[in-house]
Amino acid sequence: MSQVSICPTCGSKSRIKESDGVTSYQAIQDDEVFKKVSQLKKAMEKFKAKAEKLEKELETLKTSQ
Repeated sequence: MSQVSICPTCGSKSRIKESDGVTSYQAIQDDEVFKKVSQLKKAMEKFKAKAEKLEKELETLKTSQ
């Protein structure tokens, strides 16, 4: 993931890039943020489903012993 900070000139949230000791700021657009949030939500849903499946499997293993 990119480093995010507040731009000292305009005050918006921006991605930071450093090259040859020069720091450049690129403003983050709303559509980019929504895209990232939806990607994170999808990843969390996959993780949640996997965790629930493993919990059920663990429970069946505990009861069968």
